[in-house]
Amino acid sequence: MTKRILILLLPTIFLATALGGAQAQQPAKVAKIGYLGPRPTSGSALEVLRREFRALGYVEGKNITIEYRYTEGNLDRLPALASELVRLKVDVLVTFSTPAIRAAKEGTRTIPIVFSTAGDPVAVGLVDSLARPGGNMTGFTSTASLLAGKRLELLKETVPKLSRVAVLWSPQDSPQQWKESQLPARELRLQLHSMEVSSADKYDGAFKDAIKARSAALAVMQSPLATRNLKQIADLAAKYRLPAIYALREFVENGGLMSYGADPTEPYRRIALMIDKILRGTKPADLPVEQPTKFELVINLKTAKALGLTIPPVVMMRAEKVIKDAPR
Repeated sequence: MTKRILILLLPTIFLATALGGAQAQQPAKVAKIGYLGPRPTSGSALEVLRREFRALGYVEGKNITIEYRYTEGNLDRLPALASELVRLKVDVLVTFSTPAIRAAKEGTRTIPIVFSTAGDPVAVGLVDSLARPGGNMTGFTSTASLLAGKRLELLKETVPKLSRVAVLWSPQDSPQQWKESQLPARELRLQLHSMEVSSADKYDGAFKDAIKARSAALAVMQSPLATRNLKQIADLAAKYRLPAIYALREFVENGGLMSYGADPTEPYRRIALMIDKILRGTKPADLPVEQPTKFELVINLKTAKALGLTIPPVVMMRAEKVIKDAPR
């Protein structure tokens, strides 16, 4: 009797097992990410973010797709591009510059937005606070404006008798950094010359004006415009013999003198984790805006030698990385 019951039940058991297996093999939802910003270059933030996605198990074309919308250097296109991504109903919108973040914010109040910015997102009205961003936005701030004074201090320690410093900044992305430079400059007894540049074709003229103003060193504020033109800026600093400090190590790797800033890969590792949490159901408002935990000083000794500078031991001992032969 027991055998007969078992035989009768076998088809039902087989069917349930087959259905259960089919359900287990159902493909998970393919996440759709919208990227809004400039076309990426080699080693760009977007490339680093892709790598971090892969480390979390996300593979483009398999369980994640990324819709790219590039400004091609024209910021006026940002509202239209943001609207396109909203219409595509992306699961998360990610971007890395203040103008793009604003365009994304104006384009949607519901789709989660994850950003990385050099400025203070509270001061410019992107979020309510770092701990409780509110709304549909969160992200990472590199606190570049808070580091502006530290960079001036390092320049002062590196260049003997320094009294005049040119500050290169972008009105689109780094006005807060320029503002935050004022008080430290007064405390260090430095006179600042403003090099406000809104497009790459104005760099050469800005450097000429800085020399006319008798600037003896250069501080470059962090901005997407500067990053896209880092080789041009480093070459102009060399041409006009201006010892320069930057926010990103890439400038130093391309011939700049020194940089001081957050670990360049940390923001994108943390952003990838935020996006992963959002895709799993966490609301952006419940994810605090994060800040760097590690900072690095990078020095190019080849450039220092070309400028006739000897880096003081007190500065050298703080360097995380020393470049002795960077490509030009």
